[in-house]
Amino acid sequence: MATKIRLTRMGSKRNPFYRIVVADSRSPRDGRIIEQIGSYDPVTKNEENVVLNEEKALEWLKNGAKPSDTVRNIFSKQGLMEKFHNEKFGK
Repeated sequence: MATKIRLTRMGSKRNPFYRIVVADSRSPRDGRIIEQIGSYDPVTKNEENVVLNEEKALEWLKNGAKPSDTVRNIFSKQGLMEKFHNEKFGK
């Protein structure tokens, strides 16, 4: 099964927030998920708009889950992609 780490839209009209989830790549955007690993709130302007379980995210990345472009940017800003790269290549 090909897994993706992507965003699922939640919240009300004109006030979205997103959950960072691991899902089968064939399932729809707001469809069935395997595990929730964090949340992202683009409406708030402070730095606390991303809540992330880094251990679970790294575990899924090691198991071959591919992040979407937006999730990859979020992970990069949190420093998670650098940790994953260093663990993968042993630096």
